[in-house]
Amino acid sequence: LNGSPKRELSDTMHITRAFLEGMNETAHQEIHIIHVIDKRIEPCTGCFSCMRNGGTCVHDDDMREILEKILASDLLIWSFPLYCYGMPASLKALLDRTLPLSSMAMQKIGERYEHVGQADFSHLRYLMICGCGFPNSMHNFEPAVAQFKLCFPGNHTIITVPESPMFNAPEAAVVTEPRLALVKQAGKQYAETGRIDA
Repeated sequence: LNGSPKRELSDTMHITRAFLEGMNETAHQEIHIIHVIDKRIEPCTGCFSCMRNGGTCVHDDDMREILEKILASDLLIWSFPLYCYGMPASLKALLDRTLPLSSMAMQKIGERYEHVGQADFSHLRYLMICGCGFPNSMHNFEPAVAQFKLCFPGNHTIITVPESPMFNAPEAAVVTEPRLALVKQAGKQYAETGRIDA
């Protein structure tokens, strides 16, 4: 899920493409990129009808097809630039509209409560790749990371990259090429083992 309004020109997509290249070195991956900005996704109204009627939302838009693709996937990559310490609005709208995957029933897991799923997405792994223009990671990515961990408490991996606008600057290649090589290596390791070394 490419959450950047810049589509292929996204600074963060340079990082995501390097990760996918690394995964493909291990084994061929069937990759479907959804540029969220191009999709018609109405905002969630919080009516909860989807949670009461088997997962059907009152909105008839592109989310129905997106939810089908999500459930058919093994890995869901959330690739986005940091906007106001979170994800861009179009991607947040998509996240809100995953509500049809949940039911009104709740269960306690550890110290928190979660909605019981209406669909089986236990096979899914989640990866967040987030870039920002700030020169460091401290006190920048924490809100986005916290939200991602709460939304996907199990089976998640998170990559955050500061100074990501450099990936769109050819004159910064002396800095960006070694970073992209590390991200590519991370993708290869993830495809082989399902994890990434610190």
